[in-house]
Amino acid sequence: MNLLRSALIALSRNKFLRRMAERSSLGVQLSSRFVAGMEIEDALRVAEARNAEGMAVTLDSLGESVTAEHEAHLAADVYHRLLDAIAARKLDANVSVKLTQMGLGLSPHLAESIAENLARHAAGAGNFVRIDMEDSTLTQATLDIVRRLHARPELREAIGVVIQAYLYRSQADIEQLMADGIRVRLCKGAYNEPAEVAFPRKAEVDANFVRLSSQLLESGLYHGLATHDETMIAAVKNYARQHGIAPSQFEFQMLHGVRRDLQRELVKAGYNVRVYVPFGHEWYPYFMRRLAERPANMLFLARNLLRQ
Repeated sequence: MNLLRSALIALSRNKFLRRMAERSSLGVQLSSRFVAGMEIEDALRVAEARNAEGMAVTLDSLGESVTAEHEAHLAADVYHRLLDAIAARKLDANVSVKLTQMGLGLSPHLAESIAENLARHAAGAGNFVRIDMEDSTLTQATLDIVRRLHARPELREAIGVVIQAYLYRSQADIEQLMADGIRVRLCKGAYNEPAEVAFPRKAEVDANFVRLSSQLLESGLYHGLATHDETMIAAVKNYARQHGIAPSQFEFQMLHGVRRDLQRELVKAGYNVRVYVPFGHEWYPYFMRRLAERPANMLFLARNLLRQ
């Protein structure tokens, strides 16, 4: 299974396959399970539907690692339009942003400036920007930018970050983030990391996820715990119940198109659920990482191919 995961993640970086897939009607059709659509309106329509089911959403305009400054500003413009649309439609939604899409690979100053403008827009609208985490080579730069922006009093309520449970460093990172009062989305991690920086076995990642979840629950801040693993969810629910932590003090986060049944069950049981809703023409890397994460996603793809 690790070999399959590594192969799929490697394929996610293949530029030729990416060009072919993103221009293919079959590829777009298959991706629709996990991607809301190509345009802003597609994402807003999904957000409204999830809100109607009692779920919040976070909207992600897909794309990463821009190669020119004007591309970073164009990507940021999509998020400014999203923030305006969320306010106009009174949606229960925020946005998730990758710093490489905002130009981190070109200039950390550029990415920080763009992220600051987005956070200011969100703060003015009473909203929130979650800075996504990418591969481990970018972890420190991402955290540094988030901490500097969060240190500005007017932005404190408008910005948060993602921590990946498979990294050894995440324990120390969470301790620092809690000291700073920064809200976290905890996930397991979706990149192919070397054993020098990440737990190599699923059981170790799971154990760290539970350990870090407990720390977040005890922090008094409102965090997102991102998992579709029912064992992890049960562990979080049990810990919260045993320590008198109400369901309103945290949320479970799940991906659009993955375990919709479980999303609805959690809402019915009184838990907060936020659905990560990605959209956009640059869907291929995201889609391949979703296939790498769960064998069930591969089975879904195979069934749909057979139907063609």
